[in-house]
Amino acid sequence: MTTAFFFNRLNGHFKAKLPFVAYRKPNETTINSFLQNTDELLFAKDFTEKGFVFSPFDAIDKTVLMPWGACEALALENFDIALDGTGNTQPHGNIDEATKQQHIALVKRGVDEIEKGNLKKVVLSRKEEQELTHTDPFLIFTRLLNKYSKGFVYCWYHPQVGLWLGATPETLIKIEGHRFSVMALAGTQQYNGTEDVVWQPKEIEEQQYVTDFITDNIKAAVENITISEVETVKSGNLLHLKSTIAGRIDIKSTNLMQLLEQLHPTPAVCGVPKQEAKAFITANENYNREFYTGFLGELNFETSRQPRTGKRNIEHRAYTIPKHSTQLYVNLRCMQLKGKAAIIYVGGGITKLSNPESEWEETVSKSMVIKTVL
Repeated sequence: MTTAFFFNRLNGHFKAKLPFVAYRKPNETTINSFLQNTDELLFAKDFTEKGFVFSPFDAIDKTVLMPWGACEALALENFDIALDGTGNTQPHGNIDEATKQQHIALVKRGVDEIEKGNLKKVVLSRKEEQELTHTDPFLIFTRLLNKYSKGFVYCWYHPQVGLWLGATPETLIKIEGHRFSVMALAGTQQYNGTEDVVWQPKEIEEQQYVTDFITDNIKAAVENITISEVETVKSGNLLHLKSTIAGRIDIKSTNLMQLLEQLHPTPAVCGVPKQEAKAFITANENYNREFYTGFLGELNFETSRQPRTGKRNIEHRAYTIPKHSTQLYVNLRCMQLKGKAAIIYVGGGITKLSNPESEWEETVSKSMVIKTVL
C-alpha cells in the first residue's frame, strides 16, 4: 500500500463524515487505521469488546468504541516521509496576561488546598486556542508522526464527537497475554541538549505519588509485581521521570473495566486522593477537559505466536497460539480541531512544593510541543 493511497482513503472517509482512527505506536514504523462503516456513535459497555476505544477524563462509561467488526482495517508499513514545512519554525507564544494570571491563581488555590491537608497532589490544566494557517488534519498528523517517533501518535474523528490529534508519551496499561505493565510518568523540565539532569524534590515526590497509587490499585489483579528504577525520558522538548510497573495477569478472570476504573485517572493526570482531587478539578478549572487526560488505544486485539519447537510438540508447529493484547495510552500532548482553530490542552502536577509561576511556565513549554506542528 502506498502512502498516497493510505492518506487518500483517510481523507475520503473524513469528507464523507464517517468515523476513523489512524495511529502509530511508540518506536514503530507502521501506521494502523480503522475506518468505521457507519456514523453510529457506539460505546464500550464492559470492556470485553474488541476494537479501538477513546475515553474521556471523567466518564469511563462514555468510552467511545470503534468495533473491530464494524471497521475496515488498513496498515501503512514503514512510514518514512518528511513533508515540506514540518513544524521546525518557532511556534507562536503570545498568550494574554489575563490567561497567565488565571492559571497562576488556580495553582495557588491548589497549593492552599494541599496545605490545608485536603489533598497531597492535584493536576491542574488549562486550554488555549490558536488560529490555524491550514485546516488539513492529515498534514498536522504527518508532522506529528515525523516529529514524535517515541510517542503514541494519532488522529481520531467521529462526526458526533469531533476531531482530535496528539502525540502522547504516556502508556496507561499494556497487556500481552499474561504480561501486564503500566507506566508511572510525572515531573517535567525543559530539554536543553542532555538527559543527564538534576531533578528537584517536587518532581521526585510527584512521580512517587503516581508509582505508589498504581502499585496499590493493581495488587488485587496483578501478581509478581516489579517496579523498575526511575529514569529520565525525553518527549519532544521536555524531560520526564518514568518508572515501569509490571507483573502477571490472568485476563480471563480479571474484570478489565473494574481495573481501569481503579487506575484511571491516575495521579499523573488527576491527583491524590483521587476522588477529592477530581472534585477540586471539576470545581476550579472552569472548563470541560472532554477527552484530554482520558485514554485511547487497542482493546482486546488478537495476536498470534508460534508454539515452541521441540520433539515433544513438533506436530504442533503448523498451529499458532492466540494471544490477547490491550494497549491503552493517556491522552496528553493533544489538541482538538474546531473549524479554523486548534484547542490545545496543557497542565501540570501541583504539590506543596509547587511554585505558581514555574507551573505556568511548564504549561507554556508543554503547549509548544503541539504548536511546533501548527
